[in-house]
Amino acid sequence: MKLHTRCGRTINVTRFAPEELPARMGRVVLDTSFSTHDEDELWASLTAEEARRLAGLLLYQAAAVEPEPGPGAVEVVPVVGDAYEIRVRGHVLTVDQPLTDGGKDTAPTPVELFVAAVASCAAHYAGRFLDRHGVGRDGLSVRARFRMANDRPARVASLTLTVVAPELPPEKVAALRAVVAHCTVSNSLTRPPETELRVIHSSPDGARGPLET
Repeated sequence: MKLHTRCGRTINVTRFAPEELPARMGRVVLDTSFSTHDEDELWASLTAEEARRLAGLLLYQAAAVEPEPGPGAVEVVPVVGDAYEIRVRGHVLTVDQPLTDGGKDTAPTPVELFVAAVASCAAHYAGRFLDRHGVGRDGLSVRARFRMANDRPARVASLTLTVVAPELPPEKVAALRAVVAHCTVSNSLTRPPETELRVIHSSPDGARGPLET
């Protein structure tokens, strides 16, 4: 996977993950060859667009060499500043905070991903409903608007979903609404999951143990 920069440099991002070695030994390889004008240092000057492209290639290859979290597992690790990387079955997402909140606004916020999860789950259910009734998905969209609470604890106070559906027989509209209203993510809001929080810390001698349960 190569990136060709405007300064004439070619950066190749690959991975080294032999099958005979443990998964934890996989490595991401960043390679760029010396040019005639290079002396003791090898460097690359990147535009903002090129830097984002390179970051994407690195994240892609990093996800490929890392052991995948199993089904039902998600891992979140810091990247830089308020940006975090979310790893889900080999897929990689990122979250950040807006400039007004001290972040760099390189990705949606966790709250925006939460709202997006509700909207995209609703869209999935709506799409499947249309399939079952022989209606095409062209024109289907789900729009979400949310409002944060003004008091504590910090939370989403209201969420409004608008499903824009293709033309349907009037008698099917109520059925579509019922199906969308009971998508998996919406069900998880109306019947919240049991949540357990554990904190693991490193002791001064490097050993790891539970801080609280």
